[in-house]
Amino acid sequence: MKMYENLIRLLKALKLNGIIARLNELINDAEHQKTSYMNFLSQLVEVELEERRLKKLTRNFSAAHFPVEKKIDQFNFGLIKGIVKSEASNLMDCRWIDNHENLLFFGPPGIGKTHLAIGFGLHAIEKGYTVCFERVTNLMKILKVSGIQRTADFRIKRILKSNLIIIDEIGYTPIDRKEANLFFNLISELYEKASIILTSNKGFEEWAEMLGDEIMTTALLDRLLHHAKLFNLDGDSFRLKEKM
Repeated sequence: MKMYENLIRLLKALKLNGIIARLNELINDAEHQKTSYMNFLSQLVEVELEERRLKKLTRNFSAAHFPVEKKIDQFNFGLIKGIVKSEASNLMDCRWIDNHENLLFFGPPGIGKTHLAIGFGLHAIEKGYTVCFERVTNLMKILKVSGIQRTADFRIKRILKSNLIIIDEIGYTPIDRKEANLFFNLISELYEKASIILTSNKGFEEWAEMLGDEIMTTALLDRLLHHAKLFNLDGDSFRLKEKM
């Protein structure tokens, strides 16, 4: 018993909590199956690595701030024009994240732009990438108080360190000049360092009016479109169909 307690103490000192949680089970299995020392050691390491992978997955999912869970395989591609299932499947390898490419989804409300954005974001987390999701209204609030509020500073740092940033619902609410400048600076900071998924109900031709500065809008779009896959979606609103 002393030997077992000492082993637990050593494992705790090394912070091998995954092994600690399953140590009795692993020892019993090894004794029953007469497992070699090499196989037993290998099992211990695999258990610890899997425990750490799952904890990292949970942390990344929590830090992403998704409003809901939406999977790509739950999306009804047959009802929407502008993207087909094979295109979505090709994006599941996440090479576009490795290459710092953007996904831009445009179209009217209720056709699943946010669903697609969250779906690709969730899949990216499962693949081991760090992701942040923000609706543009909340993002503007965070940007305006960063440097004043600690929570806003922490969130901005998280966004800047993430592999993928999802900015949802651009165009649904007005953006003033200060917010437009802050948004431009953020996109410039992320340019060629991270991938962006963006959803909007407004076409590019309306962005200059929305942001209030044609020159800045041109520079902003230049950064977003340089390495981007653009999807102009169209179809009937899923939400209206559900109501009807």
